[in-house]
Amino acid sequence: MSEVTVKQMAQTLNLNVDKLLVQLSEAGMKFSGPDQVVTSAEKIRLLGFLRRAHGKQEAAVESPSSAPRQITLRRTRVTELTVPSGATRGKTVAVEVRAKRTYVKRDTLTESQQPTTEREEALKLLQASEARRSAEETSLIEKDQRRKDEQERLVAEAAAKAAAAAAEAAQPEPPVGGEPETGAADVRADKDKPRRSVGPVKPAAAVVPPRRDDSRGRDEPHRHKGNRGSHRMQDNDLSVVDPTVGRYLHGPLHLADGAARRSRKKSKPRIEPSRSAGTGHGFSRPSGPMVRAITVGDTIVVADLAVKLAIKGAEVVRMLFKMGVMTTINQAIDHDTAVLVVEELGHTATRQDENDAETALIAHAVSDVPTEPRPPVVTIMGHVDHGKTSLLDYIRRTKVASGEAGGITQHIGAYHVETDRGVISFLDTPGHAAFTSMRSRGAKLTDIVVLVVAADDGVMPQTIEAIQHARAAKVPLIVAINKMDKGDADPDRVKQDLLAHEVVAEEYGGDVQMVPLSARTGAGVDALLDALSLQAEVLELKAPIEGRASGAVIESTLDKGRGPVATVLVQSGTLKRGDYMVCGVEYGRVRALFDENGKQVESALPSIPVVVIGLSGVPRAGDDFVVVADERLAKDVARQREEGRRESHLSSKAATNRFEDILAQMGKGEGQQTLNLVIKADVHGSSEALRESLTSLSTDLIRINVLSSGVGGLTEKDATLAAASKAVLIGFNVRADASARRIVESGGIDLRYFSIIYDVIDQVKQVASGMLGVEIREEIIGTAQVRDVFRSSKFGAIAGCMVIEGVVKRSKPIRVLRDNTVVFQGELESLRRFKENVDEVRNGTECGIGVKAYNDVKAGDQIECFERHEIQRTL
Repeated sequence: MSEVTVKQMAQTLNLNVDKLLVQLSEAGMKFSGPDQVVTSAEKIRLLGFLRRAHGKQEAAVESPSSAPRQITLRRTRVTELTVPSGATRGKTVAVEVRAKRTYVKRDTLTESQQPTTEREEALKLLQASEARRSAEETSLIEKDQRRKDEQERLVAEAAAKAAAAAAEAAQPEPPVGGEPETGAADVRADKDKPRRSVGPVKPAAAVVPPRRDDSRGRDEPHRHKGNRGSHRMQDNDLSVVDPTVGRYLHGPLHLADGAARRSRKKSKPRIEPSRSAGTGHGFSRPSGPMVRAITVGDTIVVADLAVKLAIKGAEVVRMLFKMGVMTTINQAIDHDTAVLVVEELGHTATRQDENDAETALIAHAVSDVPTEPRPPVVTIMGHVDHGKTSLLDYIRRTKVASGEAGGITQHIGAYHVETDRGVISFLDTPGHAAFTSMRSRGAKLTDIVVLVVAADDGVMPQTIEAIQHARAAKVPLIVAINKMDKGDADPDRVKQDLLAHEVVAEEYGGDVQMVPLSARTGAGVDALLDALSLQAEVLELKAPIEGRASGAVIESTLDKGRGPVATVLVQSGTLKRGDYMVCGVEYGRVRALFDENGKQVESALPSIPVVVIGLSGVPRAGDDFVVVADERLAKDVARQREEGRRESHLSSKAATNRFEDILAQMGKGEGQQTLNLVIKADVHGSSEALRESLTSLSTDLIRINVLSSGVGGLTEKDATLAAASKAVLIGFNVRADASARRIVESGGIDLRYFSIIYDVIDQVKQVASGMLGVEIREEIIGTAQVRDVFRSSKFGAIAGCMVIEGVVKRSKPIRVLRDNTVVFQGELESLRRFKENVDEVRNGTECGIGVKAYNDVKAGDQIECFERHEIQRTL
């Protein structure tokens, strides 16, 4: 321990110096002044005196060289945050973080854990309370026993009276001259017993037996004609009636102990709790604390853990704070932390098998079902406006392309057609750059990819992207060179361009079939179908037809009349109406199946796309579906998947919301503006494509933030969210309902409807550019060099200059540079050539320049003339 003065020790203890000197004097130590040094031994001596003065046991005196019993570390860290509070200037806020930790020796901690006086007093109070409760229970038991003895005594008296009355009624009239010996002793004994006097005892007393009423399940006495209701017997009582008096002799005969007493009214019998033996009430005291077995996965939300433990969420949060984990009730914690919390609260934790429901789902799958040939699934891919939908339109003999908004396909279309060469299922994917994820899903679900390339346009960006998707999915590729009916069609150029991307035609020694055709005239379409059939035979496509169906979701939407609607592609088994299915995190029973023409069907075989109705919600496009045996298993699997998705979302959200990351984002995004959007689309694929396309427009100056995106019309909830966050509402092929329109009109929300995706992107760019404002740029238009300085009483210092670059104008701002350093920035006061004022002086011309409010111009300086331009910022 270091030696300090009395004054320093008083400052450390936050005491007055005089008071500390008095305490030292009372402890037997003499100090002359505040500057005298206090040694470690004197400190320990003072501490012992103070402990004795306060009635505490003095701790063992340690030597000055011994280690301290506890060490307290305090740390203070001060940082600054700049909070934007205006257009150009921010407000600086000081953030001070204080940390304090105390480290105690183990022997000190052990001694501090001994029972204190308060604990002993609490234990005494607890024992006194238990003694009072035991006395009360004993008193109740004694009262019950006395009441039971009294009832038994009354029953015995009533039975004796009834027996005596019956004996008197049966006894014959005694002969004159004396009584017979038989029964004399009994009569005398009966006379000696005490009796309740009700009135003159008559020789005949009647006993009214109870009558059993099966309809009500209770005993009902007979009614006497003479006295009507006054002669009704009480329930569960057997009374003796005096026929001369017409009243009951009060002597109830109760049933067995513990039987329920019934009310005289005609009401439902009251069910009483079973009484514990000897306690008089129906509840038993728990013998020990309840220990629960809690299952915990890799992560669990604090609120869910509290529900499993049957305690409040604040208790779990408090326990986590004690363990040093700072979290909220809505954040997720890992498995080890959750186990520590559960064990600290006195329960047991076990690891939850994440795949228990999935394992049961796999067990229901049938693996030994024989496979049979199935139709091929063909995906049509390519650049926008290269004729993908037109080709499929010719094959199907319909007019699908004319019905698409803007003439482009904006969601995956699934069809199956019957040709002379068999059944073929087609998936038509969009070609716009925003539908990258939809093209990726189409490539993963397909067996063969048909790449449509326009003969007059050649290879385009989406063409290259389609090639990459096909290679990633490892599916064969067939190139359809479309628009061969045009005059500028050049199929050789298309083949040459595809060589740069390692797509080699068969005539060039490769393995890719390239078929020239025209979707408008139909030329070459039969050759394409032959190529598809040949490729399908080479692949030997097979799938089990019997058994439970499984597949993937192609597209999903929310229909106002039919509810959640999903377009699925069956990959194995047979999907039937009435089957229970799990689709991602949604489940349900198949209420109806429709083909691509809207005709209802009973079942769907492998490689056949159908529309399913009956799910609990709108699934995500690309989710797998599987048919299960019953609804319970479907619910369990869907619930487990939903919990896993929710926990992973909360974990990722919590990871991005750390304090350090927030500070980093604040420092990085200073001055960055945010454009909030709320998007609703007709199908899930379009909503996903819009979200990805619009968020990719974010820059360092503005961030595009999609608050919410979903499927279906714009509702009141969407309008309220947009009003609260000042967001722009975007409806893609959907409209707002009446309640949402009222909120939009009253709140002045920006609502925009679209049917073409690139119109959405252009409009959002315009809105974002308007938020960015204008940028001020400076352009140097001329430079003049000062050759000499002339003094004038009227104008002050006049610089004689030679324009060495550009032009100097009188109405423009200037800068004065000395040694290539700006020393002044202002305006020109005068610009003259000889004695005349001029508006501008060009390169190579002498002039006189008067600088306004600056007279320190020197020879050799440069005067720089510049202009300011306002430029609209764009993305």
